[in-house]
Amino acid sequence: MRPLTEAETRAVFEKLGRYIGENIQLLVDRPDGTYCFRLHRDRVYYLSEKLLKVAASVPRNNLVSPGTCFGKFTKTQKFRLSVTALDFLAPYAKYKVWVKPGSEQSFLYGNHVLKSGLGRITENTAQYQGVVVYSMADVPLGFGVAAKSTQECRKVDPMAIVVFHQADVGEYVRNEDTLT
Repeated sequence: MRPLTEAETRAVFEKLGRYIGENIQLLVDRPDGTYCFRLHRDRVYYLSEKLLKVAASVPRNNLVSPGTCFGKFTKTQKFRLSVTALDFLAPYAKYKVWVKPGSEQSFLYGNHVLKSGLGRITENTAQYQGVVVYSMADVPLGFGVAAKSTQECRKVDPMAIVVFHQADVGEYVRNEDTLT
């Protein structure tokens, strides 16, 4: 387990910035202590400095998951955000999308959000902006990328894709043997 390099930190913060903007600072400097990001086996973990000190005493090959996995680096060094980061992204999300109850299941099966399943969308959401997807009961379901801006969503036909699927809580069931 090691600190992120400058390039890795930039990649992680750019990806997080798409979803929570300047609120990244609130993830690091929290009222209950200071938190940090560490890399272990190509995965980026989010953990408190107290937990970091405890994890330092565990041998590397015995260490499975030192904190909350925020994502992983691919072989081409691109950062992919994981669904396990959803609980930390949802409170700070700048742009949100609410899906209708009939479309929740479709999204949780890994499908994109269509205009017919769109309940609400945050004003001034730009195209290709990272969004957190909520149910109409304000339960975070996952996150994705806006395929259309807020203004375009008003004009498109009901079968047009408005949010590209990135990750959802249904992955816990679909990929339970590979998630760590």
